[in-house]
Amino acid sequence: MALFRIYSFLAPFHILVLCQALRNYPDNEVTLLDSMSAPGDLGWEAYPPEGWEEISVMDERNIPMRTYQVCNVMEANQNNWLRTGLIQREGAQRVYVEIKFTLRDCNSLPGVPGTCKETFNVYYHESNNAVAAPLRHIRESQYVKIDTIAADESFTQTDVGDRVMKLNTEVRDISGLSKRGLYLAFQDLGACIALVSLRVFYKRCPLAVLNLARFPDTVTGGDSALVEVRGTCVEDAEELEAPRMFCSADGGWLVPIGRCVCRPGFEEVDGHCQPCRSGFYKASAMDAYCVKCPPHSYSHQDKASECVCERGFYRAELDPRSMACTRPPSAPGNPISMVNETAVTLEWSPPRESGGRGDVSYSVHCRKCSGEPGAAGDSEKCVPCGSGPHFNPRQFGLTHPRVLVTELQPHTNYTFSIEALNGVSDLSPSPRQLVSVNVTTSQTDKSQMSVILKERKGTDSVTLAWQGPEPSDGTVVEYEVTYYEKNQQDQNYTVLKTKSNSMTVDGLKPGTTYIFRIRARTDGGYGNYRGEIELETSHEDMLAVGDPNQQTILAISVAGGAVLLVLLVACFVVSGRRCGYIKAKQDPEEEKMQFQHGRVKLPETRTYIHPHTYEDPNQAVRDFAKEIEVSNIRIERVIGAGEFGEVCSGRLRLPSKREIQVAIKSLKAGYSEQQRRDFLSEASIMGQFDHPNIIRLEGVVTRCKPVMIVTEYMENGSLDSFLKKHDGQFTVIQLVGMMRGIAAGMQYLSEMNYVHRDLAARNILVNGNLVCKVSDFGLSRVLEDDPEAAYTTRGGKIPIRWTAPEAITYRKFTSASDVWSYGIVMWEVISYGERPYWEMSNQDVIKAIDEGYRLPAPMDCPVVLHQLMLDCWEKNRSDRPKFGQIVNTLDRLIRNPSSLKQLANTAVWEDPVTPEAGASTVEDWLDLIKMGQYKEHFSSAGYVTLDSVLYVSASELDKMGVALAGHQKKILSSIQCLQTQHGTQVQV
Repeated sequence: MALFRIYSFLAPFHILVLCQALRNYPDNEVTLLDSMSAPGDLGWEAYPPEGWEEISVMDERNIPMRTYQVCNVMEANQNNWLRTGLIQREGAQRVYVEIKFTLRDCNSLPGVPGTCKETFNVYYHESNNAVAAPLRHIRESQYVKIDTIAADESFTQTDVGDRVMKLNTEVRDISGLSKRGLYLAFQDLGACIALVSLRVFYKRCPLAVLNLARFPDTVTGGDSALVEVRGTCVEDAEELEAPRMFCSADGGWLVPIGRCVCRPGFEEVDGHCQPCRSGFYKASAMDAYCVKCPPHSYSHQDKASECVCERGFYRAELDPRSMACTRPPSAPGNPISMVNETAVTLEWSPPRESGGRGDVSYSVHCRKCSGEPGAAGDSEKCVPCGSGPHFNPRQFGLTHPRVLVTELQPHTNYTFSIEALNGVSDLSPSPRQLVSVNVTTSQTDKSQMSVILKERKGTDSVTLAWQGPEPSDGTVVEYEVTYYEKNQQDQNYTVLKTKSNSMTVDGLKPGTTYIFRIRARTDGGYGNYRGEIELETSHEDMLAVGDPNQQTILAISVAGGAVLLVLLVACFVVSGRRCGYIKAKQDPEEEKMQFQHGRVKLPETRTYIHPHTYEDPNQAVRDFAKEIEVSNIRIERVIGAGEFGEVCSGRLRLPSKREIQVAIKSLKAGYSEQQRRDFLSEASIMGQFDHPNIIRLEGVVTRCKPVMIVTEYMENGSLDSFLKKHDGQFTVIQLVGMMRGIAAGMQYLSEMNYVHRDLAARNILVNGNLVCKVSDFGLSRVLEDDPEAAYTTRGGKIPIRWTAPEAITYRKFTSASDVWSYGIVMWEVISYGERPYWEMSNQDVIKAIDEGYRLPAPMDCPVVLHQLMLDCWEKNRSDRPKFGQIVNTLDRLIRNPSSLKQLANTAVWEDPVTPEAGASTVEDWLDLIKMGQYKEHFSSAGYVTLDSVLYVSASELDKMGVALAGHQKKILSSIQCLQTQHGTQVQV
């Protein structure tokens, strides 16, 4: 008992010294029981009574602490139990038990028998009852053992004297709880122990707000399971995607999914939604921030989702809410009329005030009037014209201030009223503003002109001669000859001019029927076409059809006569037809017809022929590829592998006995006939090309095995590998030279109506002189004759990172899609073979491109080159440059190397543009950052002051029509500089 007394006295002192800083617990732990915080006796039940003893001590702040201790080490067969009251689990399926205790080393107790222990046991028992059976009736089988607890460090008598006793802490967890609560029990079998504290707690994920969603306190799951929690949007926010997070077993939030956004009229500020202030609005929940009301609109109250138009201004139904309010235009100005017998051309000036819109159109109202011209405006004497007159191009919805009215009645007074309209004209209650013009038609001239076919020369030309109009009809200024192939008028026709009354027309097709029409232009204007001459060129060389010495004379009635103005009709647009003096319905880059000295010459052009158009594919090989004797080939080494077999380098002996180095593709053994055809089809394609930037086909071996394709040898291999190997070793001019070569090769292919479909740096080969040549024609396809036609694949793999969006979506490929791929190749060249879009997945690439993302400029990339890339990546394929334009652009850069000095990653904001730096208006600011082309975009959207520009976001730029990613980046970078200058922090 003396030993027990010593321990009883010293153990509390030990507790006081070592255990005071233990009452602050993490936020994700909820305490169910803490013995150190109990205000009075713990009241735990001990059995037998002489076993565990509750004692009370004062800590350093004089707060009582309750502990239990036992030290019956002098007596054998100890079985002392201590049980807590019912601990409510509060819905937790898993709780933790933290025990802090001290334990005496048995060896430091003199005279203690060998039954002394240095461990104790911990049990638990689940129950729905607040009152448990007395401990004297306890059976160990009713309790579940948690663990046997041993001390990491025990103390001795010396430690007691020096007051340096060590405190042990052990934590155990209990899972799978389901009842109301649990009891904890401690079993001592003969140790000297002091339970300093007992804490029972569970873990939770605490209340959190993320992405404008609130996630409540959540109890962790049992057995380390994740608990999925559905969040709720904060006030004035709405779900964009259902917000969810997972609560881990350790009480941490994981994997946030979904988000909320502030509803219209509110913006996000510090994790909550704040109403837009007066004068600002937010129209869509997808917009990040409130923006200033556009011009001629206002919002006098907070929470505005739309700004109301000022009086007299309107917003059309389809106008975006970010657009300034507008009004109807003023009347057109300065109407003039030009009468040609029973036709009149009306022209006028655009309205002085467009109303702030760019969708101005015009409508022309016609009234036929009786009486003298001076009375033509009298409404009582005028009636609507009805359906008699014909308006070209149309009567209503004109986009240009000009219209031709024909089929009027002769000697009749007409009043034409012209009004300007825009998208809000129908919303204004004010009367329409019109401008009127009065005209009087004249009698149609009936004078005649005889036309004679004089002779026909050869198979590709004819000579025409005709008699002019009567002198009374005016002096002839020139004659106009129009001709076209029979049944081809709607496709194209050619207009020629001459001052003579005869003309030789060259460059015609043999054995082809043409339609000719002739009219005269006098000092009074053009006459009308009144007839047609149908002629067929010869199938053989002869001067004329029939007797060579005979001239055939055809007389037809052609109206000539005097007209009023030279400006009337030079070309009529009929059913989508276009005419020109030099070329007829042609691509802007393709000079299909040339007009020289009154003659038309048709140049010869080459067009690619797809091997699949041959009934016998072997014939295509014979037509386009030269057969090589296998004895003239010497294979030296394997340099790679292709789809159909090995690729080797070797020597080819030419007929001149000279040897050249070549690359040899061989068809592997065991091939099918279809594989042989597919293999040789590449040779049939390559054999049609002859350009210094297209890989050259030397020939094929088909008469023995293995079947081979022999091409010129490119010492440096594929462009992507070559660039990676020589990273950073070339000048910008050298890189531009490589790009120029690739573009020249692609220009040649596009002019042959050939689409590559797989243009990438890996399919460009480089020779020893750094000349780049386009290769790999395995995926290539041909366009139809129609310039708008595109080949549609039947499936198969597509190189997503290099392919234009329309080709990915619709499997349609054009030369414009090759231009997109060329832009990616430019990026590869400047970045020395870096992988486009890096580690993004193909699906992420497709989504990003669709949302307007474009690859940023590589390191040390000149601004002009990145801008050319962005031009190649225009979403609308018709907006992309042609390969001929790309070649011209690169040529200019090579001739002017100084244009390549400004780098894209250093060009923006070395000196931030602020009002203090010289910009006092939005227009000045845009000019300084070289974005002046967007002045009207900003003005129409209501950003008319530099203060309002501070709130422009990327989404707002999209709405304004600033779609190019590079331009957005430049504008937003400048806005950030403006914010810094103004001390404003707005996320853009």
